[in-house]
This record gives sequence, C-alpha cells and structure tokens, in this order.
Amino acid sequence: MLATLVALLAAAAVAVPLTRRAGFGSVLGYLLAGIAIGPAGLRLITDVDQIASIASLGVVMLLFLIGLELRPQRLWVMRRAVFGLGTAQVVLAGAAIAALAHIVIDWRGAIVLGAGLAMSSTAIVLPILAERDLLTSPAGRDGFAVLLFQDLAFIPLVALLPLLANQTLPDQVPWLDVLRAAVVIAVILIGGRFLVPPVFRLIGGARTPEIFTTTALLVVAGAALLATTGGLSPSLGAFMAGVLLSESSYRHELQADIEPFEGLLLGFFFLSVGMSADLDLAALQPVTLAVATIALLAVKFLVAFVLGRIAQQDTPNALRFSLALPQASEFSFVLFTAAVAAGALGRDTAALATLVTAASMVATPVLFAASETFVIPRLSREPEPAYDVIDAAATPVIICGFGRFGQVVGRVLRMHGIGFTALERDPGQVEVVRRFGIKVYFGDPTRPDMLRAAGAEQAKLLVVALDDMPAVLRTVDMAKRQFPNLAILARARNRWYAHQLLDREVAGLVRDTLHSSLWLARMALVQLGISEDAAERAVALFRDHDERTLLEQHAIYRDETQLIQSLQQAAEELTTLFEADRPS
Repeated sequence: MLATLVALLAAAAVAVPLTRRAGFGSVLGYLLAGIAIGPAGLRLITDVDQIASIASLGVVMLLFLIGLELRPQRLWVMRRAVFGLGTAQVVLAGAAIAALAHIVIDWRGAIVLGAGLAMSSTAIVLPILAERDLLTSPAGRDGFAVLLFQDLAFIPLVALLPLLANQTLPDQVPWLDVLRAAVVIAVILIGGRFLVPPVFRLIGGARTPEIFTTTALLVVAGAALLATTGGLSPSLGAFMAGVLLSESSYRHELQADIEPFEGLLLGFFFLSVGMSADLDLAALQPVTLAVATIALLAVKFLVAFVLGRIAQQDTPNALRFSLALPQASEFSFVLFTAAVAAGALGRDTAALATLVTAASMVATPVLFAASETFVIPRLSREPEPAYDVIDAAATPVIICGFGRFGQVVGRVLRMHGIGFTALERDPGQVEVVRRFGIKVYFGDPTRPDMLRAAGAEQAKLLVVALDDMPAVLRTVDMAKRQFPNLAILARARNRWYAHQLLDREVAGLVRDTLHSSLWLARMALVQLGISEDAAERAVALFRDHDERTLLEQHAIYRDETQLIQSLQQAAEELTTLFEADRPS
C-alpha cells in the first residue's frame, strides 16, 4: 500500500507541474500520470478499482464545497438555467449521440450511449474553469447549472435501464424506492438545517481543531452515504448538505478544512481515470476510437454552443461553455457498467465507450487551453478606446495613474496650490474620481502622444503611480526617450522593481508598502511599552539602513548568489546596529 501511495504522489508531482506550465491545467497532468503508472503503462499500480473507490470521494467533496458557496436563494435564482438549459443540453446531446450510435448498434444500446455520453464531468469542468477564474462568468454559471441538472438526472437514467433490457414497462411504479429516496432527502435537509449547526457550535466551543476537521469530513461522507442508501448520487447528497450549511457561521472554517482533502482526492480520481484507460483496445481499434471521440466532442460542442447563444451568452462565453462540456462524465463509467449488468448494452460496446469517455476527458483540457490561448484573445479583443482630448493648460506636474496612490499625491499638491494633470487608464476609476469634482483625463500614459497632449514638454515633473509595474517601466522608458528634461518620480511594488527603476536613473522612487509598514511597526513598538522616542529612533534606523542596503545591492541584484549573501550580511549588520543603539 505504501508503494502504491508513493507511485501516485510521485506521478502527480512530476506530471501536474509540467502540464500547468504548458498551459493545459492540472487535470490533464493527472490523467497522463495515471496512464503512465497504470496497468497499460509501467504497471506500478494494477488494482485500479480500489483506488477509484477512495478517489471518488474527491468528487463528493468538490460538490460539498460548491454547495457551501451557494446560498439557497441563489440556487432558486438558478432554477431556470438548471432545468431549462440543463434539460435541453442532456436531451439534445443525448438524442444526437444516440442517432449516430444507432448506425452501428441496436436502438437500446444507442439510447444507453446517448444518455451516458451526454453527461459531462463535474470533476473536469469546474477545475479548468476555476483555474482561469471563470466560475463566476456566464460560461461558468451556465456550465455549473448544466452539471447540477446532470447530477439530478443521473439516478432516473440508471433506474430506466431495466426497461431497455426487458423492453416492457413495469407492472407498477416502484413506490418503495421513491419513498426511500424522499425520506433520505428529508433527513439530509432536516439534519443540515437543524442538527449539524449545533454540533459544530459545540465542537468549535471545545477548541479542538482536529475534531472539527473530523466532524466536517463526517458530515460530507455521511451525506454521501445517506444519498447512496436512498438510491441517489452521493455527490448530490454532499451538495445538498453544502447548500444547507452555506449560511452557517462556520462555513469558511468548513471550507478551509475540506479543501485540502478535496484537492488531493480529486487528483487521485483523475489518476484512477487515467489508469483505467484500456490502451490495448485503443491499439486494436485506433481509427474507431479516434472517430468516435471526435464525433462525441463535435456533437456536444455544437449543441452547447447553440444553447449558449440562445441563453444570450456572447461569443467568447459561448465558446468557453461549449468547450468545457464536450467530454463524457465519471457517471458514464457507472452507467455503462450498470447497463451491461442489466443486459441493455454489450460488453464490447461498453469497453469502447469507456475508452471514448477517457479519451474525451484527456482531450478537453487541451482543447480548452488552446482556445484560451489562440481563439478567445482574438474574439475578446476590444476596439481601441477613445481617449479624452486634453484641453487644459500645461501644468508643472503630470500624474500617471490616479488610483489610491496617485490621488494622495494629487491631494497634497493641490493643498499647496500646485497644479497637475492626471491621466488614468481605467474608465471606471475616471468616472468615480470625477464625481468628486476632480479633473482627471482618460488616457494611456504609456503613449507618447498622450503625455505630449498633457503638456510633458512644458512640465517639470512626471509622477508614475500606475498599479501595473510593467506599465510603470514602459512609461519611464518612453518618457526618458521622448522628454529627457522631465524629472521622474516612480512607484515600485517591491525591491526588484526598485532596482529596475534605479537602472533607469529616475529622480526618485517609493516602494509601495515601506513607509506604511514602518509606521505600523512604530505603533506596534509603542503599544508594547517602548517609548515614543525609542520607537521613532528604531524605525528611522531601520529605514536608513534599508535604503542604504538597497543602493549597495543594486550592482549585484541580478546575481542571486551574491544577493543572498548580501542580504544575510545586511541582516547581521542591522542586528549589530540595534544592539549598539539599545540603552544599557
């Protein structure tokens, strides 16, 4: 067992950073790592079922965390997307896939394939959207709604398999199964609403973090087990528990406790999917596999894209929506296995469908990453903004960037009666500032024509206070070339950018948090009983030493070895200075 764990962790540690660095995300790395160490690869692990049963908890925990992020009111607002868009996606994609499958197999097997392959993988879609901060975009919201409906639809699909096998309708409705499912849902709803919060309050009051974590895991696993007992999807049970606890005061602590387990187990789930790939079958039928996978991806892409446009998504979001959902689902594996057991699907057909499912899972992160790199930027390219025409008289100072940093500079200058011209690249920020009667122009200070229009040829001082440090450097470079007589003061986010600005020989620079953090340090010393004078002297000593060290290290800041050695020496020197300054 220890060797298995080492193989899993080592494969993930090697593959995932490589695929993330290549821009394909972590999911593809886990899948490829699973293929490499599984039965079809190096055979470091052969018991895939044992790992898959444990790793499936990753999907359960993922749905629990999603539930924690959703308030019941928000879920109610999403009902149209869940039952409208979700129903349309499953029905249309399922019907199209079934029609294609019926060309080569009987109608019963075609319906099973259509239903199974119409599903999409929650465990793949949500991570690839989350890695790019797209969960709150229209594509992310609609994608989640579709996935939620698929979770709801999975159990009825499994229940209908015996009908396809027997080709007859049941004599009576299985009321006992329906009643059991209803009771389980009621238990989860009542427990999540009234029983679990008091338990967490009791555990939290005991101040035992490990027991709180244990209880959090118990809630997730218990909700999943209850759902399974009632014939429901375990992930659906965990999702309901998460939604009910989303308004709890312990929501953030629950999230912090569950997330590490969710990330690890979800990674193991993808590893198990990769290990389950039958490469021998792929080698025997490569053309069939390729054609079936391309057909699946194309059909689901087209259906989702059309539905996205009908749902009033713009083209980039519709493309993201359709490229996030074309793969088959982890539920597809379960459905195909159940269909073989019920006699509704042939074993050979199920094996090929399982391989197509795995192949579509591998292909999706690649297609999505390629779209984000090559297609979306072209579709999202905005027209060149219409910058303001600057009609004011020339002023002695130009401030580039009028956010919080630049506004403080401007207010002090105005207090002394010194005129300035402010340029800001963010139109929203321009609107906010103008509401307070401050004249600021919408323009890009990295462009020489904007600075020239702002009066750079007559001005004495350029203050570069942009938030974007590369833009700060571009502005300084351009101003040095175009307006050599203009003195430049600039903002540096950290020591690295401070060295970059020193390279450019600006008249002065300020590191973002240096002075505010020194002032806070002074307050901390006073709060701890040190006198005002001693605290002021300590902060001044540190500031002077830090500024001197910055200048001394400028000659070696690109040499990491020398820089580390210099920092160590500077720390020792500062300690000596403090010791010498301390009163006996």
